[in-house]
Amino acid sequence: MQNEPLEVTLLVTGTLEKLDIPYFITGSLGSALYGMVRSTQDADIVAAMRPEHTQAFLNALQDEFFLDEEMIANATEQGTSFNIIHRNTMFKVDVFIPPPDPFQQSQFERTQQLSFSLERERSANFASPEDIILSKLDWYRSGGEISERQWRDVLGVIKTRSVDLDKEYLTRWAHELKVHDLLARALGEAGEQT
Repeated sequence: MQNEPLEVTLLVTGTLEKLDIPYFITGSLGSALYGMVRSTQDADIVAAMRPEHTQAFLNALQDEFFLDEEMIANATEQGTSFNIIHRNTMFKVDVFIPPPDPFQQSQFERTQQLSFSLERERSANFASPEDIILSKLDWYRSGGEISERQWRDVLGVIKTRSVDLDKEYLTRWAHELKVHDLLARALGEAGEQT
């Protein structure tokens, strides 16, 4: 995995940790960690930010990131998303503030803290491999089932983590998210049984 996207993402997750905001990294950075490495244009973080976090978050990151205070304030109030861009690398970090729902709660409960040796030992919370698969299948469906990248990411995680995957969890949530047919197809293409 390239260090630059991870290093920039860890600047953001470090701030979230200092502010005691639950979070996890998902998206392409997560699937690259568990599956096939590929370049990515941005990082996706799901964070339980609230309006009272906005000013401290801005203060902590304003020197290193381009930030839109109004966009961040609106996202924390409405439970939507915002992005910030690292000044030196122009790497973008998307922060999603989801409304509470059972799947989001399950993802938060199953996060995995992983460590990395960069200039020093660093760690961050990642969505589980199963939750990466389910989220990407959900994004793939909502995007019209045309993103080859999303599909390859799903297959990469399944192939790389097949022995360790909790298939019962995958099946249960795939039904809930209405992506069971996509999961069955992905498992079949990856040579796994449903």
